[in-house]
Amino acid sequence: MSMDKIMVITGAGRGIGAATALLAAERGYAVCLNYRHNRAAAETIVKKIERAGGRAIAVAADIASETEVVRLFATVDRELGALSALVNNAGILERQMRVAEMDAARLTRIFATNVTGSFLCAREAVRRMSSKRGFSGGAIVNVSSVAATLGAPGEYVDYAASKGAVESLTIGLAKEVAEEGIRVNAVRPGFIYTDIHADGGEPDRVERVKEFVPMKRGGQPEEVARAILWLLSAEASYTTGAIIPVAGGR
Repeated sequence: MSMDKIMVITGAGRGIGAATALLAAERGYAVCLNYRHNRAAAETIVKKIERAGGRAIAVAADIASETEVVRLFATVDRELGALSALVNNAGILERQMRVAEMDAARLTRIFATNVTGSFLCAREAVRRMSSKRGFSGGAIVNVSSVAATLGAPGEYVDYAASKGAVESLTIGLAKEVAEEGIRVNAVRPGFIYTDIHADGGEPDRVERVKEFVPMKRGGQPEEVARAILWLLSAEASYTTGAIIPVAGGR
């Protein structure tokens, strides 16, 4: 059994998830990188971590599926050991569209991954961390978005609403498990240079909107990763239910 702290990061093949995995490994975590389809991207990060002397595994699972979430965490139990940290990072958005054009199938897809998936992963983490169940505690960080407060009009109000739900989950769960040795916080990234914008049909979105950011630039995934790692660390021992904007003042 490893003495490493053990972290699960969902959607860890690219963007904020990948940056968080690399930084976590650097700081002594054994990392499970969860991905949905892109095995090659996740394996590339795993190899990078291993080359630097760290420990990592890549596990495919669609977090919108309860059975796949259960299997993901069972794999971590078996291959890495006792979980101490969860980063609920996996999130999807779809092509920019007004609410008047959206159908139920699209909404179901967005909420299944972004909301239900975050709940299910949080549930599995709590079951493995709670002092009430005889475990030694842990920390969860949910990845929200500045869209939760801005609403993303004309682009993806559904994605914004799903992130609003993630923030409510953060606040409610933090209070629910506070006396069980588990801290639950969130980061609220602004316009970050990642591939997710291409999924919305506008790969260069950050370039278009950065003038609206007081700092006049987009953020890097590493800047979000550092906030996540701080929230998971003992440095943040009295912080729970917090939502930290990492958005250049937006």
